[in-house]
Amino acid sequence: MGTKHTEAAGRIEPYTHPAAGWGALKYVALNLWRERVAAGKYGTLFAQNQPDGFDCPGCAWPDREHSSTFEFCENGVKAVAAEATSKRVTNDLFSRYSVTELLAQSDYELEQHGRLTAPMRYDAATDHYVPVSWDDAFTLVARELKALEHPDQAAFYTSGRASNEAAFLYQLFARAYGTNNFPDCSNMCHEATSRGLPASVGVGKGTVVLEDFEHADVIMIFGQNPATNHPRMLGEPRDCARRGATIVSINPLRERGLERFASPQDPVEMITLSSTPIASLFLQPRVGGDFALIKALAKRVLELDDAAVATNAARVLDVAFIAEHTTGFDAFTADLRAESWDVLLAESGVPRAAIEQLAQVYAKGERVIATWGMGITQHKNSVATIQMLANLMLMRGNIGRLGAGLCPVRGHSNVQGNRTVGIEERPTDAFLDRMEQVFGFAQPRHHGLDVVATIAAMVAQKVKVFVGLGGNFAVATPDTEVTYAALRSCALTVNITTKLNRSHLVHGRAALILPTLGRTEIDERQGVPQGVTVEDSMSMVHVSYGINQPASPDLLSEVAIVARMAEATLGSGPGVGRDSLAWATYRDDYARIRDDIALVFDDFHDYNERIAAPGGFHLPVGPRQLKWRTASGKATFIPHAVAVDTPIARARQRHGDQLMVMMTTRSHDQYNTTIYALDDRYRGVFGMRRVIFINQADLDMLGMKAGDWVDVRSVWVEGDDGVERETVRRADGFMLVAYDIPRGCLGAYYPETNGLVPLASVADGAGTPTSKSIPVLLSPGAMPAGGGR
Repeated sequence: MGTKHTEAAGRIEPYTHPAAGWGALKYVALNLWRERVAAGKYGTLFAQNQPDGFDCPGCAWPDREHSSTFEFCENGVKAVAAEATSKRVTNDLFSRYSVTELLAQSDYELEQHGRLTAPMRYDAATDHYVPVSWDDAFTLVARELKALEHPDQAAFYTSGRASNEAAFLYQLFARAYGTNNFPDCSNMCHEATSRGLPASVGVGKGTVVLEDFEHADVIMIFGQNPATNHPRMLGEPRDCARRGATIVSINPLRERGLERFASPQDPVEMITLSSTPIASLFLQPRVGGDFALIKALAKRVLELDDAAVATNAARVLDVAFIAEHTTGFDAFTADLRAESWDVLLAESGVPRAAIEQLAQVYAKGERVIATWGMGITQHKNSVATIQMLANLMLMRGNIGRLGAGLCPVRGHSNVQGNRTVGIEERPTDAFLDRMEQVFGFAQPRHHGLDVVATIAAMVAQKVKVFVGLGGNFAVATPDTEVTYAALRSCALTVNITTKLNRSHLVHGRAALILPTLGRTEIDERQGVPQGVTVEDSMSMVHVSYGINQPASPDLLSEVAIVARMAEATLGSGPGVGRDSLAWATYRDDYARIRDDIALVFDDFHDYNERIAAPGGFHLPVGPRQLKWRTASGKATFIPHAVAVDTPIARARQRHGDQLMVMMTTRSHDQYNTTIYALDDRYRGVFGMRRVIFINQADLDMLGMKAGDWVDVRSVWVEGDDGVERETVRRADGFMLVAYDIPRGCLGAYYPETNGLVPLASVADGAGTPTSKSIPVLLSPGAMPAGGGR
């Protein structure tokens, strides 16, 4: 990292301490103070991720067996403090500020207003939100949905924080209404995992559980920053490193949390100010170079096996596993042998010596886990990258073995569960058949719209009603100006939420804000506490009960809001099929929803009984038992060529060395689109967000220096119709920060840079926005008004 310097906007100061430790505890205290959490609610933290408490509303990392009093991390505290805050948004705020005035506030400022307390309706005549009764709100939703010419003119978005019960009811409502338009947050993060892995191993989920980390001797961490995005994960590689396992970090940015970690749960580390080294090997591929790197590793492993055969040494490949459990190996190896080392090295940006070192580590590992995050999934070639990683793991039988496997690390706490219970714009015929058997009405059979397709359909006036079950759609999505225009073209936008965010201010001609209970809050129906369930990144399903009093007596649960929307739109009664759905029964007894989930999905059998056990139950994942639900009945090696004619390559041909490739990333004080504060202390950024991380050599080449302010424009060379043209998107006013990042690569925070991502730039086969590979140019700029915040 570059030298320390200070601007009016904030300061840049290298961070030399380990991740977590006393720094994390300090920020825990700061967040509780900033959110004005009453001292009487501090006990909430001790119920987090406990069998008789609530599931963290933050990340989807699984829970241990609750042997510790402290089952939370710094980011979990931020999420809980945001819900438990004493700050309230009432009609007074909406009376004082018009929507236009609120829109001028930063995402951080909007977050700091606190919890919403009552439903609000947009009044176009005054440009203010005004109070509306729950009955009138649901009547408005029903009227607009019934007025549409076709059900596919509505889209039903889902955030990964929605529970299994709310998500299942939501998809039941939308399918009863008649559409499969389910854009969801998976479309923007791990969709490449969900689409890529089924063809390889038969399931779009990870194949490991926490116990596997106790037996792994190599862990390869691709495209992740666990210390910021899912800090509780660091406990696993920390324990592995302490017993001698090799941890490898593969990421363009060398992240502090994978260098040294001080566990707040370890008294010795806390008292002695010591820490545990985590990764012993760091590889820094160029942004977008992971596919070429993984293919190069596979090629080198094959060469090592060839050498072993030639000398009668022990094989590197697991030939017995390959013969019994896989298909396509010969075509895959033929492709590897034909691939040029020069191309792999150029595209990966990693020296051959480093690749050979990692190949040796992998070849010697008996039990290897590969984990990855959005550093892998948000590229044009992300599906191919994930399938190449599966190929690499299959070469040595590292799937279906204790201590080994694939471990995609999801973001929000129930993003995986939402997909499992039916939030899927491309449902299978088997699922739809089962829905028809259980509920007695015909299901919509054509595929629906994902996030990017929904935005395009709004622009084309093919989607006119948008309902958001949580999240911050306007800010999470790419191509900000296009997305804003799309939402504003809608007849109605509805947002179900706990706090105010920008999506409530970028709205349709009519708009509703429907405030809901948080996961930390008591949810009672007719005097009976209701629990909700979630599925974590490792397919564990467990129940969660809130313990705090609701922020307002006017709040409804997500389940209640969805049920009342459905009842207002579709009716409820003693009819047949769709007309017989008992929405009020679902609203009053969540166990009834779980009973019906169990009827649709065999893996949820005895749902209510099994979640009563501490820790819940594990959904079966075929590859763990060497069962492959693929077309061939075996795991499949899938070869892929290195793509060289890409939008980035075409942009580089036009602009030469001036062309940089930008990746968006989170700061330490944010979770997805929620901005808790303005620091990113592990990267040494304090009090500001409008920064760009850049290699010192690139600064020299551009004739710039750390601390300079620049404007950014993305250049997108389109040519699918045979005519190449370049479209430009801008984001102005960013400060350059010298950082340890490969030449030609940049890092910057989202959502500030989401507007640089073209709507049409998506992952092949997944539709995920390519937020980790944006071709951009830098030019001299100026500090924005208000500094870099």
